[in-house]
Amino acid sequence: MTRIKRGYIARRRRTKIRLFASSFRGSHSRLTRTITQQKIRALVSAHRDRDKQKRNFRRLWITRINAVIREGRVFYSYSKLIHDLYKKQLLLNRKILAQMAISNRNCLYMISSEIRKKVDWKEYTGII
Repeated sequence: MTRIKRGYIARRRRTKIRLFASSFRGSHSRLTRTITQQKIRALVSAHRDRDKQKRNFRRLWITRINAVIREGRVFYSYSKLIHDLYKKQLLLNRKILAQMAISNRNCLYMISSEIRKKVDWKEYTGII
């Protein structure tokens, strides 16, 4: 029987996987089986950590807003600020508020003081 040369499809698939793992160390970038295992592991970690990154940034923004709000002239808590923002239908997300807290505190102070003026204080003090 004559020798049959294999096609190029499997080789093309392996080289594509190898390009993905070219920066890995040791056999993780050289052996096909370990390359596929490490590729799966890397993609799982990337997917998981994208969600974790969103969580961490939200926590960071909340911490920054709360620190600036409680710090100086306002004496206001974060939860009350967010509650009043939703009540007045101001569409400022936490990322924008955190950027304002860092770069332009006076603007954040103005927003919080304006909201405080307009809000009915009966619900905070408990007086009916």
